[in-house]
Amino acid sequence: MEIKPKDHIVIIGGGFAGMRLVKDLKNAPVRITLIDKQNYHSFQPLFYQVASARLEPASISFPFRKVFQKFRNFEFRMAEVKSVDTGNNLLITSNGVVHYDHLIIGTGCTTNFFGNEEIKKNSLAMKTMQEAIEIRNRILLGFEDYQTADFEKKEALMNLIIVGAGATGVELAGSFAELRNDILPKDYPKVDFSKLRIILLEGSPFTLGVMSDQSKKMSRKYLEDLGVEIKTGVVLQSYDGNTAKLSSGEIILCSTLIWSAGVTGNVIPGVTTSENLVRNRYVVDRNNLVKGTKNVYAVGDIAYMETPLFPKGHPQVANVAITQARNLAKNIKKTLGGKMINEYEYRDKGSMATIGKNKAVVDLKFWKFQGLFAWFVWMFLHLMLILSVRNKLIIFINWAWNYVTKDTSLRLIINPEEKNKP
Repeated sequence: MEIKPKDHIVIIGGGFAGMRLVKDLKNAPVRITLIDKQNYHSFQPLFYQVASARLEPASISFPFRKVFQKFRNFEFRMAEVKSVDTGNNLLITSNGVVHYDHLIIGTGCTTNFFGNEEIKKNSLAMKTMQEAIEIRNRILLGFEDYQTADFEKKEALMNLIIVGAGATGVELAGSFAELRNDILPKDYPKVDFSKLRIILLEGSPFTLGVMSDQSKKMSRKYLEDLGVEIKTGVVLQSYDGNTAKLSSGEIILCSTLIWSAGVTGNVIPGVTTSENLVRNRYVVDRNNLVKGTKNVYAVGDIAYMETPLFPKGHPQVANVAITQARNLAKNIKKTLGGKMINEYEYRDKGSMATIGKNKAVVDLKFWKFQGLFAWFVWMFLHLMLILSVRNKLIIFINWAWNYVTKDTSLRLIINPEEKNKP
């Protein structure tokens, strides 16, 4: 790592890693440019609450220019990176060419459909704010159409399938079950919501398969108590937008299918080689330097780093992205001061998921617990991770109102208008 004062450090991606890097390099004698195709950071762990009409998108979105408006060494460029010319230290973007002295890639992941183009075309994913809003719109529009739909369409509207019982799938299923049980019947009194099936598919034997046995068991119990149908050991074979075919042989009419079964890295042309990619993640050293490069780094979900504690790479979770970014920022400042840098190692602090009101599971290193206390811990930690005091307050008020009334006032259907074509 050879970084000099006034060097230009370009960061691609304003996720957890990108945000942390900019914050920690605030007073460093370098120029920082953050490039993202959106002009805001989104708090991804709460996307499912936007999708289920519990939070407004603005509650968990933070414009980069507002967050960093007092950072004198910071510049933001809204653009999509098309490719990298590592030989000449150039980024080719949708908004011009950018020169860098050091490049940090924090592009995260996108949904992995494992090559099934039919499912990709017809299902919904939830890796961006736009996708979360689209899910909310699709669900609500379906019930607007329900009363005038024919018999077959009504049956399809009454089946919601979620594929993948990791944290995202479990949280979505629980949230939609509460929406069905407590909220939608008030809005649509002529619809019999006892017929609305929320079906969670998982190819492995368990929900929350990476968590403890206690959490696997209790998460399934909580979901079943809410009325979610759980089909484990079952794989979705095909989905054409109306009919889902399962590996068990079952065929389900379904107008909305949400895919949360896997992720793959957002790699950038010009940086990728056969030697520096593992499962679509950049192979990096203990300082996040991409293999085969001198001044290109990767952090977070897109980085594959083998360490003594994680010989097969780190989990793709927010805390890894944040701590890798923090370590890299410290090393940049140490290099500027002529000091030795620190190798990164992740200390796993645990994992958690919420299934519904008063229902959550938490796995810490020496303590695993579930239920009401776990739910309060989940709420507190997520509130603390939200960037601004104002947004913390807005989210807390929304959660408190929902807790007391079992209702929200956020069920807006906002679709972009189609311009009349001549």
